[in-house]
Amino acid sequence: MTTLYGIKNCDTVKKARQWLDDHNADYQFHDFRATPITQAQVEAWIGQLGWDTVVNKRSTSWKQLSEAQRNSMDQDTAIAAILDNPTLVKRPLLDIDGSFTVGFKASIYQDLF
Repeated sequence: MTTLYGIKNCDTVKKARQWLDDHNADYQFHDFRATPITQAQVEAWIGQLGWDTVVNKRSTSWKQLSEAQRNSMDQDTAIAAILDNPTLVKRPLLDIDGSFTVGFKASIYQDLF
């Protein structure tokens, strides 16, 4: 099963969804503003990719964290921070049968599909 995680108004998520639709990919879209993500999901993402890949350090959500939170971020605090504020996740996050990819590049999606 393929799931694309993100938020519907994110431009990069829109590009990824358009690419998947144009290539008739079978996927589900999970808007984590509308439907919460679970601790198990976040732990799986971070376990495979690392917290520094999953957390978008260029996001407004990251910038809104205190300097102390940003400087002391580690795997455990990243999980808690993402559960409190899912928009910290680098988008889109693509889950293909438990194999995760973040961001969108058409060439990478072409290789995956």
